[in-house]
Amino acid sequence: MVHAIRIHQTGGPEVLTWEAFEPGKPGPGEARVRHEAVGLNFIDVYYRTGLYPAPNGLPFIPGNEGAGVVTEVGDGVSHVAPGDRVAYVGPLGSYAQERLVPADRLVKLPETIACDVAASMMLKGMTARYLLRRTFKVGPGSTILFHAAAGGVGLIAGQWAAHLGATVIGTVGSDEKAELAKANGYTHVINYRTENFVERVKEITGGKGCDVVYDSVGRDTFPGSLDCLKFMGLFASFGQSSGPITDFNIGMLAQKGSLFATRQTLFNHIAARSDLEETAGELFDVVEQGVVSIQINQRYKLSDAATAHRDLEERRTTGTSVMLPE
Repeated sequence: MVHAIRIHQTGGPEVLTWEAFEPGKPGPGEARVRHEAVGLNFIDVYYRTGLYPAPNGLPFIPGNEGAGVVTEVGDGVSHVAPGDRVAYVGPLGSYAQERLVPADRLVKLPETIACDVAASMMLKGMTARYLLRRTFKVGPGSTILFHAAAGGVGLIAGQWAAHLGATVIGTVGSDEKAELAKANGYTHVINYRTENFVERVKEITGGKGCDVVYDSVGRDTFPGSLDCLKFMGLFASFGQSSGPITDFNIGMLAQKGSLFATRQTLFNHIAARSDLEETAGELFDVVEQGVVSIQINQRYKLSDAATAHRDLEERRTTGTSVMLPE
C-alpha cells in the first residue's frame, strides 16, 4: 500500500490529508509510475480551493506534474516500458507515491535531466515555451513584460526570452526577488511594492510600451497591464494568483490602442501527442544546452504538502519547488 494526498472538501491547506492509497494495475493505454518527485504549481491551489472544480468531483488527489520510473504498463502501450524514466503534466493525481497515468501523456527523460528537475519544470517550462514561441513569437527587437518574474515560470521565461534576443522587463514583490530576476535574463526589474509598474514601463520603453505582457497575477495587475502595451500589443493572461479579473469590458481594448487579449492554458497547447512531444522536446533542448537553468529553491516532503501550499500562497517561494515522496 502506498500513500497519497487526498482532498475530501475544498478549502485551505488544512484539507490536504495524507492517506493510504492503492492505484491498482494499469488498464489499456495506462502505465503505473513510481514517483521520485512531484511538482508544486499554483494551479494546484486553484483545485484545492474549488476555484477550478475537480473533473471527477470529491474526493480527489491533486497535482498535475510528476516524474519517476515506469513500473508496469497496460495493453497497447509501446512507447514506454518498465524501467523508463518519465515525466508528465496532467491529469490530476500526482500528489501520490505511485499512480496510474495515461501513457500518451508520458515523455521519456534524457539521461542528463534528473527526475527532481523534470518534476519541477514540466508544467512551468512548457508554459514558458508556448508563451514565448506560440502565443507571441518573441525574438530580437521584442520588448516584453513578465509579471511574477521571480516565480517558477518567470525565471525560466526570463532566461529563454533573453536567449531569443528580447528586452525583458519583469515585476517582483521584493528587492531580493529583483536580484534573482536580474540574474535570470531580465534587463529591467520593477518592484511593484515600491514603484508604479505602469509608469516605470513607460520610462523604460521611452513611452512606446511593450509588444506583449504576460500576466499570471490577474486582479492586482489589471488593467495596469493593458497600459503597458504598444498600440495593437498583446495582453496574454495565463493565471490569476491574486484573484480573477472581473468586469472585463472589451471596449477597453479599443480605448487603449486596439489591443489584443487572450487567456491561455498549457493543456490546450499539449492536447495532441505531437504537440506534447514538440513542446517537451524544445524544453529539454534548452535545459540540456544550458540556455535555461532550472532552480529548485524549495523542497518539501510530499506528506507536508500543506506547508508547501502555504508558502506558495504567501509568496515565500522563488523559482521552482518540488515535493519528494518518502
